[in-house]
Amino acid sequence: MDNKDAVPALAALAQESRLATFRLLVQAGPEGLAASRIAEALGVPPSSLSFHLKELTHANLVVPRQEGRFIIYAARFDTMNALVGFLTENCCGGQSCC
Repeated sequence: MDNKDAVPALAALAQESRLATFRLLVQAGPEGLAASRIAEALGVPPSSLSFHLKELTHANLVVPRQEGRFIIYAARFDTMNALVGFLTENCCGGQSCC
């Protein structure tokens, strides 16, 4: 991951509802959750959630898939891990800090 990918991901997560949504999807695992279940769990109005999910999708942090009448959203663990790696790649100047 480089700056051009990290900046949109960090910007998408820098909002309370989007961060809560992403954390919920990480907890849900690869199977993800329907948008209606996300809205219910977080108490976010569906219209607001739609906007937040679009932002997370554009930042490549979540991926939607159609299942019947439902859209299921799942966290992109590859992007999440790349972002964490990007943030920690030069940790402590190469010295062990743990």
